[in-house]
Order: sequence, then structure tokens, then C-alpha cells
Amino acid sequence: MSVPVRSKMQFHKVCVWGEGGSYDDPLQPVTQDETASVGGMVTLTCRVAASDNSSLQWSNTAQQTLYFGEKRALRDNRIQLNRSTGTELSITIGNVQLSDEGEYTCSIFTMPVRTARATVTVLGVPDKPQISGYEDTVQEGGKVTLTCTSSGSKPPAKLRWYRNQEELTGRPDVVETNPDEATYTVISELTLTVGRSDDNTLIGCAVDHPSLSPGEKWTEQPIRVLFTPDVTIQPQNDLPREGEKFIIQCIGNGNPKPTSYVWQKKDGELPLMAKVDGSFLLFEMLNKSDNGVYLCQADNGIGKMQGEYTLLVQDPTAMSTSSGVDHAVIGGVVAVIVFILLCLLIVLGRYLIRHKGTYLTHEAKGCDDAPDADTAIINAEGGHSGAEDKKEYFI
Repeated sequence: MSVPVRSKMQFHKVCVWGEGGSYDDPLQPVTQDETASVGGMVTLTCRVAASDNSSLQWSNTAQQTLYFGEKRALRDNRIQLNRSTGTELSITIGNVQLSDEGEYTCSIFTMPVRTARATVTVLGVPDKPQISGYEDTVQEGGKVTLTCTSSGSKPPAKLRWYRNQEELTGRPDVVETNPDEATYTVISELTLTVGRSDDNTLIGCAVDHPSLSPGEKWTEQPIRVLFTPDVTIQPQNDLPREGEKFIIQCIGNGNPKPTSYVWQKKDGELPLMAKVDGSFLLFEMLNKSDNGVYLCQADNGIGKMQGEYTLLVQDPTAMSTSSGVDHAVIGGVVAVIVFILLCLLIVLGRYLIRHKGTYLTHEAKGCDDAPDADTAIINAEGGHSGAEDKKEYFI
């Protein structure tokens, strides 16, 4: 069920003039305009600033009394009392129809009777759009014209086209009046030139209307595009070796899928040991004579496309020799590194030994010339006290 979508305030007051100027009448009813969608609900509220115990009354567009204070006057279960006080009378109309649109009157029975009016606008809710014009498939480069139609809107709806999430520009909308009711049917057309990238694309038509939330009513139509295949040739592995089995496959990507494959060898015939199995070309035992460029042509009924693959058979012996040479080179590099490290260790060891011997020799210096052990210890420690030559001076 739709709900009211907008409300526009419209105050109606009577201005009374006196000797001192003008002032607002506290007994003048105040109402506001309302807008609702078909099937929704509208609330009509009438208020006065002050009360003199006079009753408020709501009347419909035909001047039939709906409510007089708290008393129902018209037997229409869609109309219910919402609130009734000395200064306010509020009623609701449920399941609103287009016939409910018009001007409603609120009256207060004072002397004189005071009235105010509220206009109710009813929006016709558009139907879900329908897309027509697409029958089956369209070939690449061809054109397709789609028609989107939506009925029941008031005011007339706007139709928008989309390809996936991208908005497209169609022809201006055509608006037709529905003869039996005050609503409109809106028609829009879109013409597309399609390519292979449009295959399985969703073309959408959305209704834009104040009675709806954005994207609330939307229809999509998938497009199927026929196009010639793209061809690639895929080997079983990237290292074809002489004497081994080898397979290459022709892969055709088109709509529809290719149903026919033709294998050829460029500038020659297919080898005797090569067998064709649909999209596969099988070599039972590779030979260097199989080297060359192989062609595959795929046909899907829409068109033919060709792919190619260059076969270069490898010699297993040369590959193993090359592998042995590589290992020998690596081993030689490792041996050189180890030899350099050993040489560095030897040089470093000799250096440390030589410096340690010099230290010991300096410590023992002076021991050989000492007359006894005590003197040798003093000389070894570098002490010279008492060992200095005595000098005599004559006066």
C-alpha cells in the first residue's frame, strides 16, 4: 500500500477590521492541503485558536458532511475520526481513490459561520513497466528497438532506460490519456546498435514518479548477441620435447559456440603422426620435423575465425647437457668461494700467532743479562729502581 508523499501547508484566515486596525480572528478555522497516492491514507486536520463551544465540521467535495464534532455523518468506513476537541477536528480517509481528489471544507457554526478549505491531491500510481520489441537474438552490428510502457500514472510518469547501471537516452516519452479514468499511459522507445560486448547485457526500464521511491518499479530485458568466435590455441604444456606425446587445443569463444574446427600446417601438410580430434591436434611422438606454424579455423555458423600456434620441438639431450653445464658452473663458483674463505682463515691465523709471539718476547726482555733471579724479575717487570748507575760527583 502506498503512503502519502507530500503535504503543503495552506492557511485560510479571516481578517476582521476595527477602529484600532486589524487582527486575526481566533475562531477562524485553519487547514492545510494534502497529497496522497491511490491506496494510501490522508489526514485532514482543522484547528481554531480559541473555543466558544461551537462544533467543527468536515464536508467532502460534494458538500456532504463527513463528521460533525465526534459524530459520523456519512457511512463510509474508509473515513475515521482521528481527534476531536473544542479547538480541533481531525479525520482520516483510508484506501484513497482518484475520486477522493478535490476541495474539502471545514466549518465552525458561529455567528457568522466561518469556513476554511483544504485541497486533496491524489496521485495515480503507475504500473510496473513492460518491455516489448525484443524477440530472440540479434547479430553483432545489428540494431534492436525496445519499447517500454507504463499505465495508471497521474501526473504522467517519466521512463528511464539503463544498460546495466549506465543510463541511456531514449526517444521522448509519448503520453496517452486513459479514456475511463484520469490517468495516463507513458510509452518510450530505445534503439541500440549492439556489439559482442552487449551479449547477456541487461537493458532496464524504470518508472520515475512522485508516488514511488527511486527504483521501486523496474523491468529488465537480457539481450543475446550472435557474433563470430575469437580463436586461441592452447598447448598442453610449454615444453614440447622430441619423442614425447604433445597436444594442442583450439579454443573458440563465440555465440553460438563453434561446431566445426579445421586444422592446417602453414606452408605444408599435417605430419603423419598428428591426429585431429575436433578442437584437438594430437602428436603421438614429437619429431623436429614437426616444427612449424599450425593454423586452426573455428566456424560457429555466424562466421569463421583463425588462430595460429608456433611449435618448436626441444632436444631432450641438449636440455640435459645444458642442465649439466649449469650444475658444473654452480659447483665451480661454490668451490672458488670455499677456497677464498680457507685462504682468509690461514692468513688471519698466521697474523694472530705472530703478534702473540712478539708480546711474549717483550715480556722476557732483560732476563738474560740479570745476575740473579730477583734482578731478572725486576727487569722483566720493567722496574729500574736501584738498577740505575750510581754517579759520583767530586767537588
